[in-house]
Amino acid sequence: MSDIPRERLTGSLRRAAVKKHVAAIHVSGKLSLLQRKLSNVLLLNAYDTLTTQRSHQIDAGTLCLMIGYNSNDTATLKQSLKGLAETVAEWDMLDASGQQEWGVSSLLSYATLKNGVCEYAYSPALADKLHDPKVFALINLNIQRRFTSGHALALYENCYRFIRTGSTGWWSMEIFRRLMGLDGSSYYESFKHLNAKVIKPAVAEVNKTSNIVITPETRKRGRVVTDIRFLIKENPQLAILDLDDGAAARHGPVYARLRELGVSDRLARQWLTTHGEEQVEAKLDYVAGRKNVGSMVGYLSAALAQDYGEAAAPAKPGSARAQKLGRMQAAAQARTPTQRDADKRLFASRIDDPAARADFERFGWMSALNARAILDFWHEMDPSIYDGIEEG
Repeated sequence: MSDIPRERLTGSLRRAAVKKHVAAIHVSGKLSLLQRKLSNVLLLNAYDTLTTQRSHQIDAGTLCLMIGYNSNDTATLKQSLKGLAETVAEWDMLDASGQQEWGVSSLLSYATLKNGVCEYAYSPALADKLHDPKVFALINLNIQRRFTSGHALALYENCYRFIRTGSTGWWSMEIFRRLMGLDGSSYYESFKHLNAKVIKPAVAEVNKTSNIVITPETRKRGRVVTDIRFLIKENPQLAILDLDDGAAARHGPVYARLRELGVSDRLARQWLTTHGEEQVEAKLDYVAGRKNVGSMVGYLSAALAQDYGEAAAPAKPGSARAQKLGRMQAAAQARTPTQRDADKRLFASRIDDPAARADFERFGWMSALNARAILDFWHEMDPSIYDGIEEG
């Protein structure tokens, strides 16, 4: 399964000034792998406005695409949403003033499907907890798509939020079974069965699939295992690939040139990720040699999109084509991380030509081989996107 273009929110959103203990939000119920993935996509889609908007929306087709099942299978989507609304989240932690707070809430307060759009909401109390990155770590969608076991994904989620402390701390076996959705099962009350069927396979998949490596340790009373904890460290094979938020690019000379030109931090990192430093630098040099350019950033954007060079005959800055490219890029940037990922996947699914597909995978919305189709795609998304642009 191909990756979704990487997005990493936790680092940039982490608020060091919030003085709370790292606390678990225990989710009751036996969530399926599909429901866990659905829950993460819904949270990521809503994250930026969790505490400022009462409800959130996402295109149902986009939602299905992001978690990897047929967008026509509305029955499965409805059942999964129902399961999340019936799932209870419980927390027991210190609040900002140091007072102990216990709370309980359904994972979703409601969800509706209408005209191809999924609308959903969290309770205000749960939204406040979920929005604090010290309480809940957002899961990288590239990574979660690789999991084939619900137990492994559950273990990853519950370990990953402790990556900075290096250990989950001790969990009683009762708490651990609850986190794995196994409470109420007499079979898994036996540590022998639990270890063989759940712990060992889940640890193996986390270590093979994700950006962390975990090691279980147990504590006994006599011969009975009473507690378990997991030591956590970054997986050196995957951490850079999947979790780099572009911070390394900020130290390079090409990034500095882009910023001096007025390119935003996010767009600069996106261009460097998509095209590589060498190509971006070449286009910077090319643009710097042009005269009578009204918008250097807009012209650079077009140069990257259309692969301008000394032998190329690009559209003039300010031309209808350049204006449309600018509108398209602005529209793409205005989308949420989840929507941006899904937009690319939706467009890629329409490309039949292998060379065009490869070009889009490499250059994204700045793919020269797909330029016409890309502009048409965004016009389908928003029929008014190019309003007011006169064809020359």
